[in-house]
Amino acid sequence: MSAFFYALRPVLFDSLGVIVFAVLFAMKVDVVVATAAGTGVAVGVVLWARFRGEPIAALQWISLISVLVSAAATLLTNDPRFVMGKPSVLYALVGVVMLRGGWMHRYVPPVARERMGDLLTRYGYLWAGLMLLTGVLNLVVAVAFTASWPLFIGVFPLASKLALFGIQFTQMKLAARRMGIVQPQVGGEGAA
Repeated sequence: MSAFFYALRPVLFDSLGVIVFAVLFAMKVDVVVATAAGTGVAVGVVLWARFRGEPIAALQWISLISVLVSAAATLLTNDPRFVMGKPSVLYALVGVVMLRGGWMHRYVPPVARERMGDLLTRYGYLWAGLMLLTGVLNLVVAVAFTASWPLFIGVFPLASKLALFGIQFTQMKLAARRMGIVQPQVGGEGAA
């Protein structure tokens, strides 16, 4: 289970500011408060990584910059349609960055990087496609089904990411076992 949390940790931290904003917005918290909270969390994640001496990944920079720009625009316009379209811009930016091969290598333990490069690259492109699709769907729902947008933004992005993450994690774990990178635990420590 520790490998699962190792892989999940950067995904959560890279998008924590956006997650906080989306949850608060879906709960109908004031747009200014939700924007400030999401911005504060996004800045906090980057500052915490800097404090710990960790490198700041491209996705973290994109998340932070998009949160800062959209927070400023939201506070200036106070237009809910802008807020609804904002995630599409973020998903498009993230999707485009994810089209760069090899971006996913930081999400797996070092021992698996060499032997699973092709599989990581393919999943990187799947993630890019999911981000771009989510951005398009967000715009469609925000414009054509405005009343349903809070439900969409509160469910689809997270559910689709968790589903793809679960599929990828399972396939990579099985591939690692086939390659002899990870051995299945039988008895011994941790066995019940």
